[in-house]
Amino acid sequence: EMGGEPKPNIGIVSREYSQFKKEMLPAQFGFYEKACNFSESLIKIAPKKDIVEGLEESIDVCHLNITPTGVMSLSILGPLAFILTGSLVSFILIQDMFFVIFFLFFGLAMMSALKKLPDFLANSWRMKASNQMVLCVFYTVTYMRHTSNLENAIDFASGNLSPPLSLDMKKILWDVETQKYESIKDSLDHYLDTWKKYNREFIEAMHLIEGSLYEG
Repeated sequence: EMGGEPKPNIGIVSREYSQFKKEMLPAQFGFYEKACNFSESLIKIAPKKDIVEGLEESIDVCHLNITPTGVMSLSILGPLAFILTGSLVSFILIQDMFFVIFFLFFGLAMMSALKKLPDFLANSWRMKASNQMVLCVFYTVTYMRHTSNLENAIDFASGNLSPPLSLDMKKILWDVETQKYESIKDSLDHYLDTWKKYNREFIEAMHLIEGSLYEG
């Protein structure tokens, strides 16, 4: 029914996930990663403990290779550089305090925006992924009807979905291959935990699929 013999139980290659991520993530994500990591290399500004967990969750959702410290460092250094450069140039060329004050207030506003940028990116990612969840369940169930293998079913879904949910599915497999989790079930359950506050129906559907493995 699926066309051809069932393929063996194989894991996704780490290199494949990395390449797929590089190709599929928006260009602005790469620029933001570089800016955060560069700022952190200059000076490490640790965020308050009460926001670290939220930042880590948002960073993980968007598959960004940055840290909460990098986010906080950029939110301070970026606006400071903007304020100093803009104020200095405007004062030298125009010699008007209005533009100096403008750059000052705009830079201060940038600090708050940059601190919340990972949360904004994560919410945007969730909205796009939510629109693909019905298809994700469909592809997973379709493969499971043919071959009762959860890992291959997730791989099948990741190959037929488009970003951003396809990247999430590949990350589930990648975490198993890199031994972050012992099994595909552990990795999938960890991913589903990130949707507890946003889409319980998707979690219940995937748990039913997991439960089918234990049915006669």
